[in-house]
Amino acid sequence: MIGLELTAGHPYRIGAHWDGQGVNFAMFSENAAKIELCLFSEDGSHETKRLLLPERTGPIWHGYAPGLKLGTLYGYRAHGPYDPERGHRFNPNKLLLDPYARELRGAWKDSDTLLGYNPQAPEQDLSFDTRDSALCVPKSAVSDLHWECDGDERPQHAWEETFIYETHVKGLTCQRMDVPELIRGTYEGLVAEPVLEHLEKLGVTAVELLPVHAFADERFLLQRGLRNYWGYNSIGFFTPEPRYFGPMGIHGFREMVRKFHTVGIEAILDVVYNHTAEGDHLGPTLSFRGLDNASYYRLVAGQPRYYVNDTCCGNTLNISHPYVLRMVLDSLRFWVEEMHVDGFRFDLATTLGREDYGFDPCGGFFDAIRQDPILSTVKLIAEPWDVGPDGYRLGEFPHEFAEWNNGFRDTARKFWRGDAHSAQELASCLLGSASKFDRNGRRAWSSVNFLAAHDGFTLADVTSYNEKHNEANGEGNSDGHHANFSDNCGVEGETNDEAVLGRRARRRRNMLATLLLSQGTPMLLAGDEIGNSQQGNNNAYCQDNPTGWIEWEKADTTLLEFVRRLTAFRRAHRSLCQSRYLHGAVRPDDRNMDAEWCDFNGDSLNWRDPGLSSLCLLVRCSADAPDYDRNGDAVFMVLNGECHAAEVVLPDPPDGKCWWRALDTASPDYSGEFCSEAEKQTVSKRSVVTFALWPIGGET
Repeated sequence: MIGLELTAGHPYRIGAHWDGQGVNFAMFSENAAKIELCLFSEDGSHETKRLLLPERTGPIWHGYAPGLKLGTLYGYRAHGPYDPERGHRFNPNKLLLDPYARELRGAWKDSDTLLGYNPQAPEQDLSFDTRDSALCVPKSAVSDLHWECDGDERPQHAWEETFIYETHVKGLTCQRMDVPELIRGTYEGLVAEPVLEHLEKLGVTAVELLPVHAFADERFLLQRGLRNYWGYNSIGFFTPEPRYFGPMGIHGFREMVRKFHTVGIEAILDVVYNHTAEGDHLGPTLSFRGLDNASYYRLVAGQPRYYVNDTCCGNTLNISHPYVLRMVLDSLRFWVEEMHVDGFRFDLATTLGREDYGFDPCGGFFDAIRQDPILSTVKLIAEPWDVGPDGYRLGEFPHEFAEWNNGFRDTARKFWRGDAHSAQELASCLLGSASKFDRNGRRAWSSVNFLAAHDGFTLADVTSYNEKHNEANGEGNSDGHHANFSDNCGVEGETNDEAVLGRRARRRRNMLATLLLSQGTPMLLAGDEIGNSQQGNNNAYCQDNPTGWIEWEKADTTLLEFVRRLTAFRRAHRSLCQSRYLHGAVRPDDRNMDAEWCDFNGDSLNWRDPGLSSLCLLVRCSADAPDYDRNGDAVFMVLNGECHAAEVVLPDPPDGKCWWRALDTASPDYSGEFCSEAEKQTVSKRSVVTFALWPIGGET
């Protein structure tokens, strides 16, 4: 390496790419004056060589290093104006991660040297810091991650068959004693046999992982003795987060995806392309800020010292810039082509669709994904809001995207705690929230329905706490959602009162039944199937400890078995998981409506009643479905939100069939029974009962 000199190389592939003979380096910076490539020792402890990238083609700086090997550690230093008031923050004293690095070695160390300015100076970030940050920065590694994936077949489940399980890589297994200790909390641990068996019995078709892009811990958390547990603080969009590595290292991620596929489970990544770990104008200089601040970030018009903060995380990536957009698309393709993932959930997706003039569902980001021959074939999910202007955009994304429907979450919670007008809202949710999504050819799976997610109360805490208890986060309990629509059923927090525990258990079953009986795509928060609690913390983003981890030893096995039966019931009945919306239209072949509402006597509901709390819904396969997509399946569901039991008249079954009483949330271990045509059915207070058509004389 002593005599190493860079030749021109080429600008076509951004990043560090080994060709068997050497490495081509290429990186984007529109405003830099020059870029230095810094090479490091094998342990990353000292810099061994510093070389100017010799060529610039447009905004791409590039050079070729003959003889350089895989595993070489490197970083960049960018020269240019340090003028924050004009949007430029170049500081060659700061070692910068390659935005396209496929692998990192080492870890971040909390240090003032990571700041591009002197924090003691009265002018703050307008000052200039000359200290070298290299010892506190992980190094980018030259890596060849091409994967010959022969035999690894994607499950490619249809959307209407999809059941999503949202989980944290570490939190799912680090307290699971039947997973080998060496791989608990790792990518490999997620596909240990006991975990796969659990997911299969639940009927999960897709695991949605909280962020696994390399991320950094915010300094204010480290100073409190905490960490960024959830990972919504990305700094490397091509790099699996090393803290979840097991014995196989980076290849453990690939093995995780492969094993998921062998049992028919898709891997979906929660991705954060709306902001980075560099924070606001007082944040550290880690990569993008030092390489080309004015290009990578959206800056305040007229005050480019400051960042547009539509994300509430200090900065906003400038996806409108063609090379920033290219980085995002290259990153997405990398995870699909090389790591073989099956889809993405886009955090704060409104930010990605916001142009200079506002949110645009036909904006550059969406257009680029929709025309991409690779990305247009995977599952795409939007979190349809951010904190920017007009940021709430539920139902407004392109038809290729499903969307997290927080309206379903809030409505289900309000109905089962007895809020006025909630039955009317729930009626819409049960049929896929068509008023929000049924436009421009969108399908009923567009609504991703959930009761709880990583952000907020767990399902157990929704039924156990009236108030959030986030004191452990160190923010005076001011963080987290304030509108949780929860109900502690009489006692705040833990209790031994059997009556209270019984009310809580039934409400959880009611809410889970509501989720699995609704049209749309159901999503379950990991741990909700066993009654996992976070002790009332509804913002456990920094709780990398038992608060944030799933406590398997206290698993509610009765609830778990009930959820398994619920998901099996959903899978068995096509009428519950349709791709087309139900509007009460008449089916041409049998003249039956695809959806019928009634009260317990079979009469029309009074939708104007603000206190409406009980309703019945009969669903059949859609009138809009082609003949081959319709069958004799029908499900009659009864939701009794009243505080007393009631009798229900069942609809007349078609000839040759009868009703099978299949599920009853008042009796979690209920095994089912056939119903006599003349017999009214008793439904317990505050419960859900489902009936399915069954051939007379058929076996159950």
